Amino acid sequence: MGYDPKNPMVDRITDIGPPHFEQFYPQVVKDNKGKWLYHEMVQPGVMVHVSESGAECYTIRVASARLISIEHIRELCDISDAHCDGFMRFTTRNNVEFMVDNKAKVKPLLDDLASRGNKFPVGGTGACISNCVHTQGWIHCHTPATDASGVVKAVMDELFDHFVNMDLPAKVKLALACCLNMCGAVHCSDIAILGVHRKPPMIDHDAISGLCELPLAISSCPLGAIKPAKATNAKGEEIKSVTVNADRCMFCGNCYTMCPAMPLADPDGDGIAILVGGKVSNAKSNPTFSKMVIPFLPNTPPRWPETVAAVKNILETYAKDANQYERIGEWCARIGWEMFFEKTGIPFTMKSIDDYRLAYDTWRTTTNFKFTSHCK
Repeated sequence: MGYDPKNPMVDRITDIGPPHFEQFYPQVVKDNKGKWLYHEMVQPGVMVHVSESGAECYTIRVASARLISIEHIRELCDISDAHCDGFMRFTTRNNVEFMVDNKAKVKPLLDDLASRGNKFPVGGTGACISNCVHTQGWIHCHTPATDASGVVKAVMDELFDHFVNMDLPAKVKLALACCLNMCGAVHCSDIAILGVHRKPPMIDHDAISGLCELPLAISSCPLGAIKPAKATNAKGEEIKSVTVNADRCMFCGNCYTMCPAMPLADPDGDGIAILVGGKVSNAKSNPTFSKMVIPFLPNTPPRWPETVAAVKNILETYAKDANQYERIGEWCARIGWEMFFEKTGIPFTMKSIDDYRLAYDTWRTTTNFKFTSHCK
């Protein structure tokens, strides 16, 4: 039926977006929305929320990979159909959560998950390591400095016991972003793995005029490091191209996004930085941004031993020294960053000094200083 200007609302489609999220609530959640009194950790990976009506909602948290197969998703749906009336959800850190409305349903669900091998590990609640949220990496992203799922697999294999046991002082959230454009939660995670480029983009003068709109490539640089220039191609012809001021380049990859003739990936220049201390929670202290503590580790696939060792070292040092309920950033603030570097044995370099434009909020502006063996 065509549009009738005299009756503009007839047959009009007013909702062309996703269905309303409330229809995906389990019934116990729908019936008790806004009425929850408290929640408790029953065991690692199992929480119970109790409503003022007396209703209970048990949540079983299961880790999943960032990239999963259709078969795996169908198996998750089968489990949900068998135990949870077809309801399940994914969390922001790639966990799967099954919710049931009766304690009697918890053990059959846990037994079913355990019977399927190691595909559905239960954990990630309370004082433990969360499932590691990460980006696309070499599988899909066009500007990664490292892989995502491969690094996370290597790290979580080593730290798996801390996912299934609540044996840490507090929650530890991990994240990985494969470049500093940071599709992951690297800026606000307790321990973060960040892919970093160290070399400016290469310029393919033979292809740039056919692949790129030069004004777009130039304007894509947030620091104005790209300028128009004349160049000579392989045929000896003078062509319009660009040049990059390496001193201004921050290796973000925006130019490559706009211009495929300016690739940034480099096997020697690309690697990994480690950041710590970020968090969103404001339960004990204000939200904080992560701070870089290791500026560069090499890309060493398939198991990235240097990165795994660095993350494990930070985690175990924190676990031994922090107070109960103290997040990593709060622990660092209490003992002082000087002592953090001493206790972890991480070398302190000039690259770890806050010198960016908004550092006024993080610089020490008093004469207070914690003297350690790093400060002789």
